[in-house]
Amino acid sequence: MATYTITVNERSSSGKALMAYLKALGVLVHKVSPKEKSSYLRSQEDKQAGRIEKFSSSEEMFESLGI
Repeated sequence: MATYTITVNERSSSGKALMAYLKALGVLVHKVSPKEKSSYLRSQEDKQAGRIEKFSSSEEMFESLGI
């Protein structure tokens, strides 16, 4: 038995129809949704990639932003 992974937009009419068809055939085992990264993990990735700027004061930050 082969295992296939497909991405289906369940909000479209054709996606709904395809999901209903697969459920009716009994071949749909389970639905997997991608997990989003937490804000903490995204912030750690930003820090490691060097996308973080440090300022000693709020005035320095506003100057950098041109405000």
